[in-house]
Amino acid sequence: MSLGECRNKCLQNCSCTAYANTDIRGAGSGCSIWFADLIDMKMFSTGGQEIYIRMPASELGMFLLVLYSRVKEQGDSNICRKEDLELPLIDLHKIVDATANFSDSNKLGEGGFGPVYKGVMADGQEVAVKRLSSDSGQGLKEFKTEVILISKLQHRNLVKLLGCCIQGDEKMLIYEYMPHRSLDSFIFDKGRSRLLDWGKRFDIICGIARGLLYLHQDSRLRIIHRDLKASNVLLDRELKPKISDFGLARIFGGDNSEGNTKRVVGTYGYMAPEYAADGLFSVKSDVFSFGILVLEIISGKKSRGFYHSDESLNLIGYNEGKALELMDSALDDQESPSARNLSQAMRCIHTGLLCVQHYAEDRPSMATVVVMLGGGDSCALPPPKEPGFFKDKEPFNMMVYSSSSKVESSSTNEMSFTLPEGR
Repeated sequence: MSLGECRNKCLQNCSCTAYANTDIRGAGSGCSIWFADLIDMKMFSTGGQEIYIRMPASELGMFLLVLYSRVKEQGDSNICRKEDLELPLIDLHKIVDATANFSDSNKLGEGGFGPVYKGVMADGQEVAVKRLSSDSGQGLKEFKTEVILISKLQHRNLVKLLGCCIQGDEKMLIYEYMPHRSLDSFIFDKGRSRLLDWGKRFDIICGIARGLLYLHQDSRLRIIHRDLKASNVLLDRELKPKISDFGLARIFGGDNSEGNTKRVVGTYGYMAPEYAADGLFSVKSDVFSFGILVLEIISGKKSRGFYHSDESLNLIGYNEGKALELMDSALDDQESPSARNLSQAMRCIHTGLLCVQHYAEDRPSMATVVVMLGGGDSCALPPPKEPGFFKDKEPFNMMVYSSSSKVESSSTNEMSFTLPEGR
């Protein structure tokens, strides 16, 4: 019996858990089928034999990564392969060819976890390859999180994971290629920001909101991103936003929606006060980050390091009475905004300020945010309370891990915090 016939035999029996050739000499022949537990297994230091394991697609990512960690402990860098993977395991040599051996000319950028390269696969498909560096701080745990999470997420405003590569010390993720790269390359660039008129900026804000709503409420598990920022929002050919980089995300089942950690991870300027100070995170932590992002998209200015010339206020220190001062000057060069556009801009700014309120319980949920953004003038919004920052620039010394850099201590009050009250 050929290997293909053996596979068909296994698929016809619901109790079959694995199959392999019986005779592995030459091209291999015969059929061995396992039922229930895999017994009579042996780890070979070299050579060995391929075994094909049948399992639910939902468990595949976890299985491959657990297998990888165990094989690596044995000192072997080879990975067992399985046919018809929902998330393909792509050979290293194919990625090397696609990226011209990770040439600098194909480098799209670099984050805290390693560089990202553009690649063209043999079939002509353009991809983005995230290559995790050995000193990035993202180990097997974070890599496993990203593989398992993104492979299960399906939403138009989330980036699509096409495959992964685990070979030797290399760990890589292969994504769909976003030709316009990340949002920060537009809104913080004086030249490219002019390509984003108000209509496009409003669509981007709404798209990010819908993506977060899916993560928090509509996906099978409740997911907290924990690192939402302009550089983690990618833009496709039509400038539609897609949230990316789930290496720091946390999963919650059932009604759980909050947790705490001793290791604070994220990016300065986007972290909620209760998270930066006490390690408490929840869906409201993502809401805070979204509020910062909204204000950055509208103003074209970074929250971190921006202060008003006359007052010791950073970006979120403006109150609604000064809202129009936040508008990006690049919008002034375009046609005069209509009354509707001004109304939308004011509503977005107001919504952003509600999202960055100091206490988590005061912030709206993403479901409410989506309603706020889509509401007309007749939909009244409550006045925002004090945002999560200090007005004065006293230093706030706290050891925080930033995903966009190595471990560092904040020495300037680009965002400072008070301790939240117990809830």
